[in-house]
Order: sequence, then structure tokens, then C-alpha cells
Amino acid sequence: MSAKAISEQTGKELLYKYICTTSAIQNRFKYARVTPDTDWARLLQDHPWLLSQSLVVKPDQLIKRRGKLGLVGVNLTLDEVKGWLKPRLGQETTVGKARGFLKNFLIEPFVPHSQAEEFYVCIYAAREGDYVLFHHEGGVDVGDVDAKAKKLLVGVDKKLSPEDIKKHLLVHAPEDKKEILASFISGLFNFYEDLYFTYLEINPLVVTKGGVYVLDLAAKVDATADYICKVKWGDIEFPPPFGREAYPEEAYIADLDAKSGASLKLTLLNPKGRIWTMVAGGGASVVYSDTICDLGGVNELANYGEYSGAPSEQQTYDYAKTILSLMTREKHPEGKILIIGGSIANFTNVAATFKGIVRAIRDYQSPLKEHEVTIFVRRGGPNYQEGLRVMGEVGKTTGIPIHVFGTETHMTAIVGMALGHRPIPNQPPTAAHTANFLLNASGSTSTPVPSRTASFSESRADEVAPAKKAKPAVPQGKSATLFSRHTKAIVWGMQTRAVQGMLDFDYVCSRDEPSVAAMVYPFTGDHKQKFYWGHKEILIPVFKNMADAMKKPNLILNVDGFIGVAFVDMLRNCGSFTREEADEYIDIGALNGIFVLGRSMGFIGHYLDQKRLKQGLYRHPWDDISYVLPEHMSM
Repeated sequence: MSAKAISEQTGKELLYKYICTTSAIQNRFKYARVTPDTDWARLLQDHPWLLSQSLVVKPDQLIKRRGKLGLVGVNLTLDEVKGWLKPRLGQETTVGKARGFLKNFLIEPFVPHSQAEEFYVCIYAAREGDYVLFHHEGGVDVGDVDAKAKKLLVGVDKKLSPEDIKKHLLVHAPEDKKEILASFISGLFNFYEDLYFTYLEINPLVVTKGGVYVLDLAAKVDATADYICKVKWGDIEFPPPFGREAYPEEAYIADLDAKSGASLKLTLLNPKGRIWTMVAGGGASVVYSDTICDLGGVNELANYGEYSGAPSEQQTYDYAKTILSLMTREKHPEGKILIIGGSIANFTNVAATFKGIVRAIRDYQSPLKEHEVTIFVRRGGPNYQEGLRVMGEVGKTTGIPIHVFGTETHMTAIVGMALGHRPIPNQPPTAAHTANFLLNASGSTSTPVPSRTASFSESRADEVAPAKKAKPAVPQGKSATLFSRHTKAIVWGMQTRAVQGMLDFDYVCSRDEPSVAAMVYPFTGDHKQKFYWGHKEILIPVFKNMADAMKKPNLILNVDGFIGVAFVDMLRNCGSFTREEADEYIDIGALNGIFVLGRSMGFIGHYLDQKRLKQGLYRHPWDDISYVLPEHMSM
């Protein structure tokens, strides 16, 4: 999930267009937008109501507590609005620790009401479901709503009824307003779910005799649901938080990310900063940023971002040259630091991605030396030694100081070295390295090679019978080993790059057989796909239907009762399993258990929205996640 804030204007446009409720919403979001370039004559032509109504004016730039900060003008005429805007529009303002320019304002009709008619409503997402908060005293002085408001948890796949709202949330609401409030909140929750919001706050929500008025709104949506909500969202914009400008380089990387199956992210925090990062992996990027801040580099941290998902050499080059271009625009008296870090990759070919970075370094070698840039590199994974070798060589040939480390060095140790908190050691000997992901040129001694081309789906002489059925379920509360070195997986989708990466990892780990037993791809007929097992070609079967893959008598899936189903990017590309399909797979006997793996979210987190992540085939409490469904239990 990627929860991103949207402007109040966007949130209200969506709300008034798609909310379905019997409550009367009177102000159908009549608004005018004002920027430093606004032509007031044209604005009055488009919005003649500005001349005849009392108005409210406020900035729409993701600023919290605008009323407390004196950034809301209430019950003003048009001339008074212009006077109120004059000292604020286009001027630099401090909000907390953030400094930025006020350049986007909303003008709306003023709604006369009393304090007793103001309420507070908020809906936000959590792991266990969605929480609905309500307080009968809304407005500027609502205070600590977490402590004061009534709260109701709506579980995944559950609905919120007006009766539940009245019973649990509207305890202190006026009796004459309970019916309309319950109807509105029920419709609001349905809207929140249908358009994949993760946060929706209305304060104040005004209920008068004339109906319901949404005065102020703050919202976030799940950006990974764009492919689902594109029609309703339209070309939705995600403005930067107040105090941080939107940069064209960020838009460029976002465009690359949208066109790629890999993940490419870039956020500029301080373009004049000394410390720059180019980190592989979303989790690693957070760890590196936290470490930099912990070691006192928070004020010098220039950017946040990550590249992952096995980007191509060209994509990595485009990403790297963008960062190098940004960091060589302004000099720093102490020189600059570039941290190229990452953990130990599972599937990504480190050497291939580093080639793109090396190309960018060669292209920018003169600016890098001019700005006294020092580069620290730490990485591990498939072919990481070749990648580190190339990175070290480019440092020698260009004269740029590049310190290269592999898996013998802790992931974040290079941060301490870069910031001067620990000495920079000499390169350790090869024997000290803790992992070797290079292919063995002499071939694996543990894997027999009867022929150059073989198929791991074919029966072998030592296989006297198909594998046994999975073991019965482990009693609740007791742990079970889900995977072993003999576990095999079915890969859903034509994920050839991922499968080859898994096979490479299996091979260098001296596994006897590949961990991928078969692939399922519903858009072609049954066939076999060629892969490499070390230097030898092998064939892995591809099935049109999952059920056919399960029924294959010589396809060993259950080894000692362990089953793995990996890389299930089903919900995005193919639609999720139906209950009947799941029951069929269980009835086959080859798969009589469905695993719900919390850590499997790491595989699909880049692709699936939060709502889909919560909709598994079988839902089980997180404190007892290692569970196998017995044959006699139904879905």
C-alpha cells in the first residue's frame, strides 16, 4: 500500500460526485481556486456567486490546523477576501518546522451555523480493518480526538450499518440529528471503501435544518489502487507536503516508475544537502535514511528513494543520472557523499544494475570530481562480486574516491564511515566474504548432468511413487515448519525473470533440485519453458489451469508435507481465486492446505493495494499465522 495525501479540492470533488446517501448535502462543492497567476476578472465570469455570497477563504496545501494558525478567513465579502489574501498569497510562511510559500487557495460559500451544529468524523485504515471516529463537538477546538471520540472498528469485508453507527458512535449526538448523521456516515464509509481511501477526515461536519455541509476535509488514498479506480479518480494529483516543492526530476522518475515493472522512487528533501542516497530496496531505503538521521545527518539528507524489482540497466542508468545531475548542481564546502547501498538481493542481478550506475558515474565524472563527491558502496546478491569489481574499477579509472564493500560489511556500516563516525577499513580478503553468488564455472558437483537439456517435471528412476498428501493440520497454538530445502513452489504468471532468479539462487546454494515445480499462466496452452540450471538448460512445465498443475502425477509438490505457492501477483493481472476454485484445489488432494503467510506480503506489496492485501483465501489470526487447513474443514 502507498497512502498518498490529496488536496481538499480533489477530495471534495470525489466526495460530492460519488457519495450515495439519503442525507441532504446542500453545498454541492461550489468553489473557486486562487493562485498568484489568477485573473480575477476571468474568475468572476466563471463564478458569479462570488459577488453575492459571504465567503470563506483558506490555503489548500496539506496544512493541518489552519484555523489555529490564522489561515482561514470566515464570513468575508469578495473585497475582504482580496484584502485577506494580499499579505498571504505568494508569501513565505512557517508552519511548525516547515517553511513554504502559500500559493494555492480555495474560496467557498460561507455556511452560517452554531457551534452545537459542528461534528467530527474520521475514517482511517489499520491492519485489522477500518476505524470510524465520531465526536459530537467538532470544529477548531476539537482537541485530542483519539482520546475523546467514540471509535468503532469495521472488520475487513464487513459493512457499516446505520444501526451500528447509532449504537456505538452517536451516543452523545443530539437526538434530532442521529438519523441524518447515521445515514451520512454510512454513505461516507461506503464511499471511502469504494474509492480506496485510507484516511478521510471531516472537521467540521455541519448539520443544520437545511442538511449536511462538509466544511473542511483531509484525505489520503491508496495510490496502488490506481488501476482499479482510474475511471473514478481520473488524473488525480498528489501534491507535495507543505514546505517541499514539486520538482520535475521527481515527475520524471515517477513517469519511469509508471512505465516499468520495477520500482523507481525519488523524493527530494533538501537539494542543497550534502548526503545523497541511491538505495536498492524499499525496506533498505528506510533503514539507510533512519541510520543517517540517527547519526546526526538529518539536516544534510538530500533525498529519499529506492530502486528495486530488478530494473534493467537502462532504467538504472536513467535513475542514477537523475540523482547525479541533482547533486552536482550546487557545491558544498565539505564536499558531498553518495551512498549506494542495499541488502542482499534475492533475484536482482547486482552486476546488471551496477552497470547502469557505472555508466552514469562515467558520464558525470567531471562534475563529481569538481564537487568533491565521495561514493560508498555496499551490496550483496546474485553476481554482486562482479558488480562490486566493476564499481571499484570505475573509481580507479575516473579518480573518484569510491569505497566498495560486500556482504562482509554490515548493511549500514557505510553510513558511519561516510559521516566520519568510524574508520574506513581496507578491502577484506576474498575468504572473509560471507556469500558467493557467482556461478561455478566447473558445474555443480551435486547436480548430475545426464544431458544438456532436461526437464524436472519428468519422472526419474529413483522416484518410485508420487509424493504423499500433506500432513494433517497442526493444532492451533503449536508451530510447524512450513518450508525445507526440498520445498517446491508453483509460480503464478509468466514471471520468467523471477523464476530464473530463484533457480540461480537454488543453484548457488547447492540445492539438489529447483524450488520451482511449475508455472501457471491462464493465457496460453500447456507447454514447457526453458530456463538455466547453472550452465545447463532445463524445462519447467507451464499449465493453463492451476488444477491441471495439481493433478499432474509426476509433479512433486508435497515433499514431507510442505507446499509453497510463490509470487502470486494474481489479483492485479488475473483476478483472485473464487471460493469454488479454492475448494477444488483442496479436494484434488495434492493441495489440502492453504498457507497464509504474513511475510509473503513483502513479495506483493509493490503491486497490490491495501484492500486486496487484506482479502486472502482464508483469513486467520495474525498471532497464529502458521496454520494448515485440515481436509474436513470447508472454506
